[in-house]
Amino acid sequence: MPLRVIFMGTPEFSVPTLRAIAEAGHEIPAVYTQPPRAGGRRGLELTPSPVQREAERLGIEVRTPTSLKGEAEQAAFSALRADIAVVVAYGLLLPKAILDAPRLGCINGHASLLPRWRGAAPIQRAIMAGDPESGMMVMRMEEGLDTGPVGLLEKCAIEPDMTAGDLHDRLMRVGAALMVEALARLEENTLTFTAQAAEGVTYARKIDKSETRVDWTRPAAEVHNHLRGLSPFPGAWSEIDIGGRMERLKLLRSTLSEGLSPSDDLSESGGILDDRLTVACGTGAIRLVEVQRAGGKPAAASEFLRGAKIVKGMKFS
Repeated sequence: MPLRVIFMGTPEFSVPTLRAIAEAGHEIPAVYTQPPRAGGRRGLELTPSPVQREAERLGIEVRTPTSLKGEAEQAAFSALRADIAVVVAYGLLLPKAILDAPRLGCINGHASLLPRWRGAAPIQRAIMAGDPESGMMVMRMEEGLDTGPVGLLEKCAIEPDMTAGDLHDRLMRVGAALMVEALARLEENTLTFTAQAAEGVTYARKIDKSETRVDWTRPAAEVHNHLRGLSPFPGAWSEIDIGGRMERLKLLRSTLSEGLSPSDDLSESGGILDDRLTVACGTGAIRLVEVQRAGGKPAAASEFLRGAKIVKGMKFS
């Protein structure tokens, strides 16, 4: 029989899983998501989360509590008499009373290979660290941060030039299919959970704005990982003189530069080495592939160079 599932999620990453659960025929009595946030051009309009918009499209009741710690909120959750709660990037901690309310507990779709990268920003941190692979895991939730036993996992290779946005979109689709499989196995009573390894625990702390400025003195591989790990949001950046004015440039895509010429001056970290936006790093160099000017749209480096006079010998600060 189909399960009675409470869904809890907020960003775009969560939407395919909500949609897949509904399409699989499970009953969803309510969706929990973060409250609408101020947005719009003037920051005055309340904007519902992507999950709220999808739930409303599906005709599902939406609940947007600011906390789940109160007795009234916990009683309302328990009154839904769910078989299970599915959590994907919800954004609120679940107290024990919430975790224990559904008949089968709560399970979480997490975008890392636990116990590596527990926490808020596993996709970005995996790429910034140069990890060769990531994945999606379905785990049973406990009171600890991403500490629960794992029921299903699917690995995903992180390609050399893959950005956080690319990996986000791939894992978003993988996670939806994996969660539907997990629910099917729960229906059949064939899903088993295995405790996480005690070794290899790392934490994916939230990205801070102070991390976004590029340090060109680092080795090329580290600069490359930094750029792609922060792309498209919040975006790594550096400043360069464009038309006599220092301008902040968001650096969205890059690739490691190969076949450097003996004449290339690698002594100046941040220096432009050619007319293709190849930039010297502490060791080696990267070539910028996609950039974004302040107030502009993302553009291929070749397109950007047609409108900005950036020549060999100039330097990013």
